[in-house]
Amino acid sequence: MTASLFGTVDDEYAAVAVGRPVRGEFTYLVPPALKAQLLPGLRVKIPFGRSTILGFYLGPAPAPSDEVKKKVKPITAVLEPAPALTPDVVELCRFAAQHYRYPLGEVLRATLPPGLTKLQEAKQARPDVVHTAVAAAGADPSTLHRAPAQQATLSYLLAVGGRANVDEVAHAIPGAREHLRALVKKALVTIETEAVVHGVVDGMGSARPAKLTPEQTTVVAELEVLLDAGGFAPVLLQGVTGSGKTEVYLRVVERALAGGHGALILVPEIALTPQLVGRFRSRFGPRVAVLHSALTDTERLRAWQQLRSGEVKVVVGVRSAIWAPVSDLRVIVVDEEHDPSFKQDEKLRYQARDLAVMRGSQAKCLVILGSATPSLETLENARKGRYRLLKLTRRVDDRPMPTLQLVDLRLERPKTVENRDTEPPMLSAPLRLAMQETLDRGQQAILFLNRRGHATFLACEVCGQNLKCTECDVCLTYYQGRGRVQCNYCGRAHSLPKGCPECDGPLLQLGVGTERIEAEVAEAFPAARLGRLDRDAVTTNERLTDLLSSFARRELDILIGTQMVAKGHDFPGVTLVAVILADTALSLPDFRASERTFHLLTQVAGRAGRGADAGRVLVQAYNPDALPIAAMLKNDFEGFSDAELQRRKALQWPPTTRMASIRIECDSAELCARTAQHLATVASRAMPPSSHGVRLLGPAPAPISRIKGKTRWQLVVKGPSHVAMAGPLDAIERALAEVPHAVKVVIDVDPGAML
Repeated sequence: MTASLFGTVDDEYAAVAVGRPVRGEFTYLVPPALKAQLLPGLRVKIPFGRSTILGFYLGPAPAPSDEVKKKVKPITAVLEPAPALTPDVVELCRFAAQHYRYPLGEVLRATLPPGLTKLQEAKQARPDVVHTAVAAAGADPSTLHRAPAQQATLSYLLAVGGRANVDEVAHAIPGAREHLRALVKKALVTIETEAVVHGVVDGMGSARPAKLTPEQTTVVAELEVLLDAGGFAPVLLQGVTGSGKTEVYLRVVERALAGGHGALILVPEIALTPQLVGRFRSRFGPRVAVLHSALTDTERLRAWQQLRSGEVKVVVGVRSAIWAPVSDLRVIVVDEEHDPSFKQDEKLRYQARDLAVMRGSQAKCLVILGSATPSLETLENARKGRYRLLKLTRRVDDRPMPTLQLVDLRLERPKTVENRDTEPPMLSAPLRLAMQETLDRGQQAILFLNRRGHATFLACEVCGQNLKCTECDVCLTYYQGRGRVQCNYCGRAHSLPKGCPECDGPLLQLGVGTERIEAEVAEAFPAARLGRLDRDAVTTNERLTDLLSSFARRELDILIGTQMVAKGHDFPGVTLVAVILADTALSLPDFRASERTFHLLTQVAGRAGRGADAGRVLVQAYNPDALPIAAMLKNDFEGFSDAELQRRKALQWPPTTRMASIRIECDSAELCARTAQHLATVASRAMPPSSHGVRLLGPAPAPISRIKGKTRWQLVVKGPSHVAMAGPLDAIERALAEVPHAVKVVIDVDPGAML
């Protein structure tokens, strides 16, 4: 027996987290043959009930009572020679499981790449490769007159410049693969092999600038001091759009690598920021692993294995890369830290930004949270001295910030149209003029509207009823290009009805989406080359990166899109950005609606004027006096954040409080309501005294009360800290065992949205 922080443990027994949605750790017997092999973080095969499943060895466990010893089962096998999970990742998983109230075994499994999440032994992943045939210097096809097929193959290769993809040659010349092998033996051709990473576009990088701006120089110097000192150092890097935050990240990572250390860079959506990935790969080459959804399972496994072995020390990835096994981690970067994409909204509902700070604390390393518009949570931490605040207030090369112009749609938008079944056009006269001037100068424009489709809802002119989804409590969106209406929550779609289902009256097409804007632009500017960037137009990562690459090469004049166009892109040719309707999200029943509107408007405006030519931003709105719109038009982040923080404090919403939502879903509306009421009763009995400041809101139907045929209710627990809220949340967790299997209950700690 040995002593530990958890008391006396017995090497004959093992603490194991099981790869099933069950809470707690389980005790297993350690067979003598396996005792020398067991190390914390190993994947093991274990019996569980009547099944054999995947488990994770955590370390020695206390010896059970004599009565329980008879029931303890032995570990069946070890699935790998070295632990898949590093000690620091296991420690982070323990925190995540406790904080987000999720089974530890499921958290551990979620950190692993495909190939390691199932009950099978680990295999070494081989990279996907591209083979290129290269003609040797002086290779002469005439010497192959006795081998005409080889002669034709070599002649083709020389005709296309002396090098070509082997697949291309094989497509052009029947039997070319065999002929190339023969040419290789004759030293007339060589075959080059290069690993391929899908979803990353070559040529999107940029050269290392010879000189930094004075502000960049100061910031880099301060960060390098923190990096060299070691220890936990959280920093908010607040830099205006175009101020060169990415170059700051690159210099700090460069310093870390020079010292033999590792780096972890998180971005909101890797496919939407190919330039950032391109810059890291062009600067550090094969020393960078990339983790994102565009990779094949084999590529993700290989990237993970390269990091785990220490072969690669830098990883760029989406939120799930927070679990990457980076060796000797010294710096973590969270780019666009305010972005809602860092919050996982299913299963383990973690906030990757917050876990990045926790991992930095555990690893005692530098954590950089970068944004032009920091989240109020991060800003409040900086103001209270928990994070160091560094600022970049000027753009690179002293480029001016874009000029901002309001277009008041109450005055500028036409009120009537010839076709009374649709709304008036959304391109106001000032916007049309600005677009024409931009096109005449050979420059590019981005039009932003955070709504998809042609019409966002259909209403009956006679009875006034909206056309709604039969499975969700939301209006259907009309897609003119498909001639269909679709629910953007459950995906159900059908052809456009000829009339109102209730009274057969005519349906009015109201509300506008990106498809409608694209049609308006095409009609107004027929010679312009258009691209549309939304989840309907771009269905694959390859299509997405192709579209962004085309726009970067200036093969398109106008890019129309949803929030996807605001995600950190750097297009020097863009001088005009137009926000088609700035008010769209302000009416959402979510306490973060105002903050997200400000963030999104500021981010999309920042796409203008990033090259040699000055930028211009037109903001169309019906309610220009709304705080986020008015503040954005003044470039007044400080004023907006001060006012919004005061409002949150008065209403006791984060970041001035902590919060957890409990969501209840069920096919039966009655059972759902009854379960919600039961959980509310359980929570209320466990509430601390009122002096502790903990409040229970609900139960009440969710703002969207029905999705995919399931009725939805929710409870909200608010308090000054997570510790203060532990009582009611613990009680709800214990009560989950009593909830009928037909009911799904989700505890969402620090929820990203309330819908």
